[in-house]
Amino acid sequence: MEILTLTPDRDGERIDAFLARAAPDLTRSAAQKLLERGAVTCAGKPLKKNERTSANQPVQLQLPEPAPVELVPQNIPLDVVYEDENLIVVNKPVGLVVHPAPGHPDGTLVNALLYHCGESLSGINGELRPGIVHRIDRDTSGLIVAAKNDRAHLALAAQLQDHSLARTYEAVAVGNFKEDTGTVDAPIGRHPIERKRMAVDWKHGRPAVTHWMVLHQGRGCSHIQCQLETGRTHQIRVHMAHIGHPLLGDPVYGGVRKGSFGLTGQCLHARRLRFVHPTTGETMELECPLPAWFLDVLRKLDMGVNP
Repeated sequence: MEILTLTPDRDGERIDAFLARAAPDLTRSAAQKLLERGAVTCAGKPLKKNERTSANQPVQLQLPEPAPVELVPQNIPLDVVYEDENLIVVNKPVGLVVHPAPGHPDGTLVNALLYHCGESLSGINGELRPGIVHRIDRDTSGLIVAAKNDRAHLALAAQLQDHSLARTYEAVAVGNFKEDTGTVDAPIGRHPIERKRMAVDWKHGRPAVTHWMVLHQGRGCSHIQCQLETGRTHQIRVHMAHIGHPLLGDPVYGGVRKGSFGLTGQCLHARRLRFVHPTTGETMELECPLPAWFLDVLRKLDMGVNP
């Protein structure tokens, strides 16, 4: 059984709300169940769900062993951009989780791939992530590649590691940029208090580099293109917030504002992929159009539209 220690950063917050905010992959209802079982303590005393936090007073959670998850193929429609016997590239919609995790045991891209591809997915990433070479966030749309065999997976993973697997994103960021292009070179690590967030961490973070370019500007926002050199969790979202331009609609990194046009998450789309095919050696350049919801945001911001 894992024991996790978290330290509240402020007084007076309900303990269940604090745990849902600070513990990775823990919902408020799951936090309440832990509290009801006496699995959350402070100075050895079990806490109740309506108790309030005290700043800098460590709280300990006894996390139960994760329940086994059985992956089942599910007939979830896929927008397949490219497919052969070695790999498949999918245009993932907003809201689709990539692989099973606590709170999302099924209904994921992996479940859809198992239905679509049968048993022909690589097993290198383990039973919960078959075929998955890289991932994108639930509320990010766009291109993602999965491998159908271990040879293809190893080749694509090597390209991901040496940055030759190129990923280009488009996003809408809050604010207007003073420069047309730029680079954010800032290491990223887990936020020291809010464990569901990432943050620029100059001492303990892993190297992260994002190149950005302004495509259009209008009405207090900017349509930008981002090229990744590295692939840290939430990298574009963290880097853009770090330079004062959080992504529009991003509830985690400060991009929610009046005029977010009903976005339920960050305005971010993985538009292009470039990699060397693991079998043929051919350079593959794949692209998918901006989704309708993204184009609608651009129109409402009076920006030029390039579908």
